[in-house]
Amino acid sequence: MARNLRWVLLIAAVSCLVTALEASEGDADPLYKLLYLFSFLDLAQLIWVSRSCVDQCQKTGCVGDNCFHQCKFSADGKAIDGPWYMQEPLYLRWKQWDCQSDCQYECMMTREEERRRNGEKPTKYFGKWPLKHVYGIQEPVSVAFSALDLAIQFHGWVSYFILVYYNLPLQPNRKTYYEYNGLLHIYAVIVMNSLFWSGVCHSRDVDLTERLDYSSATVLAGFSLILAIIRSFSLHDQSAIIMVTAPILAVVATHILYLNFYNLDEGLHRKVIFAIGGVELVVWGIWAALTSHPSKWKLRAFFFSSILTMCLRMLDFPPYKGYVDAHALWRAAGIPLSYLWWSFVRDDAVFRTTVHLKKSK
Repeated sequence: MARNLRWVLLIAAVSCLVTALEASEGDADPLYKLLYLFSFLDLAQLIWVSRSCVDQCQKTGCVGDNCFHQCKFSADGKAIDGPWYMQEPLYLRWKQWDCQSDCQYECMMTREEERRRNGEKPTKYFGKWPLKHVYGIQEPVSVAFSALDLAIQFHGWVSYFILVYYNLPLQPNRKTYYEYNGLLHIYAVIVMNSLFWSGVCHSRDVDLTERLDYSSATVLAGFSLILAIIRSFSLHDQSAIIMVTAPILAVVATHILYLNFYNLDEGLHRKVIFAIGGVELVVWGIWAALTSHPSKWKLRAFFFSSILTMCLRMLDFPPYKGYVDAHALWRAAGIPLSYLWWSFVRDDAVFRTTVHLKKSK
């Protein structure tokens, strides 16, 4: 019996070690996921009983006094105890909140409250900081800032559209004199699409929303670099443009395929976005330093603000009051940056149109 006991202890120790290696500090916390080992001597038999906060919640549907109606439904939304028409409402099912998700969240927040009372610092769970939910939204502050940034981008695009098509002279064929007009319309659609999926992902972080968020962010980063190179170096030759865009599009396509069909690696995705963004900043920085553009101060302000915003993206600290983390601040910093960008674009459109009109006389 002693020999069997040693094997049981060894297996339990190895299991705990593997769990700790694969988990964040929070979800490896023994008080978050407890392993109770009770021994009962009954006819020389040793009975081991394991239990965790999450497992217990899934069985009872409650953590303390908080109970969840989702635990009355199976993973496909059908009621466990009840007729077929007793199903979870569709407006709740689309977010994929289920019994396990609610139990993990409540156990996490309960443990964090215990850590706060004990004077301990917050810790990460499953690789992320514990954020308080609002009406089922996982990161409410980031969602709000993403929505506001989306509104600023849309306002900037509409104001630019009105400027080039209604306030500035047009060519006889009704086309604009501003040669980068088409690129900026494409950019507007891409950036608003990226912000939309960012808000959706912050609202409910599941596999599908992560893939859409990462893919749209990659497309935005790649196209922003293409736009920066074409505008900064005033590329007009089609062969030169193709030589610039082809390798960038290849990198973007390869990264998206890797994320969606091989490994959804958040760490790799962040490195790729930082690398592309870094090259883009270098391009904008060179042009801002050398150009004699009448609105060069806006370009330089955009350049330095982008650097500060990227530095914010690299920060990582526990959420303030359970709501505001580094990612939320990064989203907030992007709002004035979007306004500044479209202000420069409008000035650039006026400048280039004036140049073309002078040449045509």
